[in-house]
Amino acid sequence: MSLLIRSSYVSHLTLFQPRYSKSSSFSDQIPFVSSSFNHNPFLNLVYKRNPIMQSVSSSKMTVKSSLIDPDGGELVELIVPESEIAAKKAESETMPKVKLTKIDLEWVHVISEGWASPLKGFMREDEYLQSLHFNSLRLKDGTFVNMSFPIVLAIDDQTKELIGSSQNVALVNPQGDIIGSLRSVEIYKHNKEERIARTWGTTSPGLPYVEEYITPSGNWLIGGDLQVFSPIKYNDGLDHYRLSPKQLRKEFDNRQADAVFAFQLRNPVHNGHALLMNDTRKRLLDMGYKNPILLLHPLGGFTKADDVPLDVRMEQHSKVLEDGVLDPETTIVSIFPSPMHYAGPTEVQWHAKARINAGANFYIVGRDPAGMGHPTEKRDLYDPDHGKKVLSMAPGLEKLNILPFRVAAYDTIEKKMAFFDPSRAKEFLFISGTKMRTYARTGENPPDGFMCPSGWNVLVKYYASLQETEESSKQQAVVSA
Repeated sequence: MSLLIRSSYVSHLTLFQPRYSKSSSFSDQIPFVSSSFNHNPFLNLVYKRNPIMQSVSSSKMTVKSSLIDPDGGELVELIVPESEIAAKKAESETMPKVKLTKIDLEWVHVISEGWASPLKGFMREDEYLQSLHFNSLRLKDGTFVNMSFPIVLAIDDQTKELIGSSQNVALVNPQGDIIGSLRSVEIYKHNKEERIARTWGTTSPGLPYVEEYITPSGNWLIGGDLQVFSPIKYNDGLDHYRLSPKQLRKEFDNRQADAVFAFQLRNPVHNGHALLMNDTRKRLLDMGYKNPILLLHPLGGFTKADDVPLDVRMEQHSKVLEDGVLDPETTIVSIFPSPMHYAGPTEVQWHAKARINAGANFYIVGRDPAGMGHPTEKRDLYDPDHGKKVLSMAPGLEKLNILPFRVAAYDTIEKKMAFFDPSRAKEFLFISGTKMRTYARTGENPPDGFMCPSGWNVLVKYYASLQETEESSKQQAVVSA
């Protein structure tokens, strides 16, 4: 995996220079955040080891509101104030109802907490067209922010007729509860083929997000200003890990971070990932930063069927911290609520933009980010190097810092994950996510040093339970026959 953290850099890493002006100090670059969510066990693990970190101690550094400004200059929050909730709920009962799918609800979550700032609701047509064709949005002051794909809500013909000329609609979650509303709505045509072609670069069958969400969706899109009655919760035992951008910024402040580097993944953490993250922190320290903080940020929305489920990944991540593979005192583990598109270089821009809004000023990107195999051909859908190249050039992401890294692989001589040495190419073993899952599924152990043993046991246990379920289903099918 080759890694990247954005910046104007020359060929040598030691000559790295951040994009912000030389006159700005670290204290001018730091985010603001609360501690009301310290029930996150990853945070508790930190505070047990270092109790003084629960409060910001005095120092020469002045902790300000942000390491990096959110897009549009202000973090969007669309939760209705408590004093207005009763009236808003009563009003919503009289509105036409739009039923949300599980993925729609994930997007409500994303928008309402400000991950997509400055977006304030599902896109109206002008925003949709800008995002689809320009991968950006033009603000009132003439500046641009990155928005690499549309965030939209689809409705069917029947719902469109029900809405009629109404200006506002109520949003109903999959359980049948009204969770918010869209105001000053606009309805426009949903050209699915164009949307798919421009987002994925192909209309081949087998694209997971398309088949799960777009193909069965309605022929119309509805945009408007979003209001949500309360923060979105899933009641899956993981809500305490779902820190909003505002909460993350407060936690960065609590830890007096002078740099935050974000790492997104949708796979379990192996020692190659850890090598890259730990090396990133070392390089930031070498650059003069005093307290770089890692945001380990697994994707928590929709993923394809063969990806490891979120609850299993979170358990595995906890073992990585418990075993000291990553340092809990310099790591924040939180869930990123976005659904996964598997749209390669187009999607990785969204992943980076959302982390800007969360307060991260460095972003690590690996080989073939947000990519997948071609759905109908035996090849990658995207060039594995294009994601990092696109991030280095993408309009609206200039303030995000990027560092190039070498590829990490398993060194069969040293028996550990190490940076790949082309002169010893035959001595390195590349273990893909697919290969890793195959090891776990078949009960075969990976090479020693590939992953911490307790973390590996989590995966083995998960795949063993899958096999038991499959066997039980087969036996029931035989009995029924």
